Amino acid sequence: MFMAGGCRIPTFPGSDVPVPHFQPTDLDQLEAAIADAGADRRRLELLGNGTKRGLGKPVEADALLDLSRLHGVTLYEPEELVLTAGAGTPLHEIEALLAQRGQMLAFEPMDLGPLYGAPPRQATIGGVVACNLAGPRRPKAGAARDWFLGFTAVSGRGERFKAGSRVMKNVTGYDLPKLLAGSHGTLAALAEVTLRVHPAPDETLTLALAGLDVDRAGQAMAVALGCAHEVSGAAYLPAQLTQLSAVERLAGASATLFRLEGISASVAYRAQALEDLLREMQVPVVRLEADVSARLWREVRDLEFLQSERDAVIWRLAVPPALGAQVAQRIQRQLSSARFYLDWGGGLVWVATPTAPDAHAAAMRRAVHETGGHATLMRAPDDLRRLVSVFQPEAAPLAALSERVRAGFDPLGILNSGRMG
Repeated sequence: MFMAGGCRIPTFPGSDVPVPHFQPTDLDQLEAAIADAGADRRRLELLGNGTKRGLGKPVEADALLDLSRLHGVTLYEPEELVLTAGAGTPLHEIEALLAQRGQMLAFEPMDLGPLYGAPPRQATIGGVVACNLAGPRRPKAGAARDWFLGFTAVSGRGERFKAGSRVMKNVTGYDLPKLLAGSHGTLAALAEVTLRVHPAPDETLTLALAGLDVDRAGQAMAVALGCAHEVSGAAYLPAQLTQLSAVERLAGASATLFRLEGISASVAYRAQALEDLLREMQVPVVRLEADVSARLWREVRDLEFLQSERDAVIWRLAVPPALGAQVAQRIQRQLSSARFYLDWGGGLVWVATPTAPDAHAAAMRRAVHETGGHATLMRAPDDLRRLVSVFQPEAAPLAALSERVRAGFDPLGILNSGRMG
């Protein structure tokens, strides 16, 4: 995007040439825009505020379909823990509304805007759901799709449809919300989404073990997540990354982090019990109270530790938690300049490396191959994202099934064409 005469003029990334731009304000206009695009064989790039345009392959499009004006909370029943909002509703507005009633989105969605050069706090709820984004609470609370109850959308055929329910039970038929979550806008344009929300904790506290190497950190995270003390976040930051944290108490040594949430008495009891359990690691334990804890987990969630080098490519490796430390070490042996940290108790390895002709795709995929995990290229220049497989390549039978599903929803391939390869 660029500014002209005080108005935002739509462009494609890397270009200053204005392109056709459609901005529906209601479901009728959205349906008409997609139907007209299909009749003209016009490919559309779907976006809300454009904070995740760098995720996936560059879209092959002839026009932009801007969903940002499909906004506003249309239903919120705090007693029933359910909320419905337009897909273009800013995520921070929803989080602020929930906070007023002591509630939250349990899956802790990431803010990827700054990773791709956009301002923070611009993500929309439709983009969060379409990309199935979840943060450090993922092992305990699940992904976005696990809280996605229903939607109204328009398919690539130009046909509106609804699916799901306002409750998690008594839903019959195909579970289309789980199908659309993670489809990156390649099946349908979401107009409205319904989510289940969750009570926010009364108290949050983080225990940080200082000075562990990645192997011992992996062992500590396995113990903590396997015990009965309900850890809601477990991560490992090497010493070179703690230097970048706004939490100065962590600087100078690696930090293995454990978050505890709930009512105050429960958190206090569980924190002491977890300290006793981890005492055998024989390293200092630092307690981080609510405000500091929240700041630290935002840094972990939003990849703030890996954003200082703007030219670095960033990979997301999802592996069995017990193998996260092993995968990280394997990558560092192959790429000594790589920086990494672990989230999800070792099940998520974030890696930043200097750029290379293949964005180090071969090395990343070798590192996860034997674990049964998968590697996603989260950030790279457009030319690299066109050349390499951004998402983990699918086995031939699964790829054929995926293509049949896409053809069923969008037979002409006009929605976010090429984004998923």
